[in-house]
Amino acid sequence: MQITGKRYLDYSSFIKLNFGERVQKISLDIGFSCPNRDGTKGFGGCTYCNNNTFNPDYCEPQKSVKTQLEQGIKFFSRKGKNNKFLAYFQAYTNTYSDFESLKQLYLEALSVPKVVGLVIGTRPDCISKEIIEFLDELSKSYFISLEFGVESTNEATLLKVNRCHTFEETKATFNLCNNKGFHLGAHIILGLPGENKEALMNHALELSKLPISTLKLHHLQIVKNSVMAVQYKRNPESFNLFTAEDYIAFISEFITYLRPDIVVERFISEAPKDLLIAPKWGGLKNFEIVAKIDKNLQSSDNWQGKNWHN
Repeated sequence: MQITGKRYLDYSSFIKLNFGERVQKISLDIGFSCPNRDGTKGFGGCTYCNNNTFNPDYCEPQKSVKTQLEQGIKFFSRKGKNNKFLAYFQAYTNTYSDFESLKQLYLEALSVPKVVGLVIGTRPDCISKEIIEFLDELSKSYFISLEFGVESTNEATLLKVNRCHTFEETKATFNLCNNKGFHLGAHIILGLPGENKEALMNHALELSKLPISTLKLHHLQIVKNSVMAVQYKRNPESFNLFTAEDYIAFISEFITYLRPDIVVERFISEAPKDLLIAPKWGGLKNFEIVAKIDKNLQSSDNWQGKNWHN
C-alpha cells in the first residue's frame, strides 16, 4: 500500500514496478475454441458466456497474430503514451491446441517490435507440462503471465454454470505451475446464482491459498446470446444481481479477506451496452466505480488483507 498510495495493490503500479513505465495490452483473438463448446467436455459453453463482450474491434481471428498486434499497436500509439506492449491472448481458451501450433503463435507475437511479453488467458483443465516448461523458458527473456479462469471456488456453482471443471482441478493446475518464472493470475465472477455473501467472501480466502500474483474480479453480468440470458428471462428471481452501491460496499469488504501481496488487476468488467441485459448501473464507467471503491475503503478504514490470516 505504501508503494501505490492505495489501500490495495493495483495493477498499473505492478506493471510500472516491472517495466519502469506504462505498458499497454493488445488483445488478440486467434480463433481458438473451448472444450466446453466443441463437445470435448460439453456443448454451449459456460452459461454466462458470450465472448464478444470483451473483444475489441481489431480482434478478428481471420487476421494473423502479427497483423492484429500491429493494428493494435498503431491504435494505441496514436495517444503517444505507450512504447511497450503485451500480447494478450484473450478470447476463449488460449492453450487449447497442440504444442507446436501454440509455440509458433506465441513466438510470432514476441517477434513483433515493441512487444515485450505475453498474457495468456486459459482454463485450468487445458494446460500441459510441455506448455508450462516452454513458458518457463520464455520467461527468462520476456514478461509472461498465465491467467486461469477460476470463476468460482464453489464446486456446486461450477457445476451449475456448466464450467465442466472442478475447483480441485484448479488447485492442482496452480500447483503444477507454481515456482516457475512466469506470473500466475486468476479470474473470478462475483454473484453467480446460489452464492450468498458468506460463500462470496470465502472466495477471497480460497483464492489467497493459490500461488497467484494477480487477480481479476468482476460482478456477474447477464449478456445477450448466453444460456444465462434465457435463464434470467424465465426466472429473474433466482438471480441476486449487484447494484452499483452494493458492489462497491461488497468489494471494500471482500479485499480485506484477500492475501495482501496479490495484485488486484481489475474490480469490474464492463460489457458492451448493446449486449448487456442486466444489471445496468446508469452509465457508470469502470474508472468511476474504482474511484468510489477507493473512497469507500478510505471511509470504512478497510484495506487489502485486513482480515486475512495465514
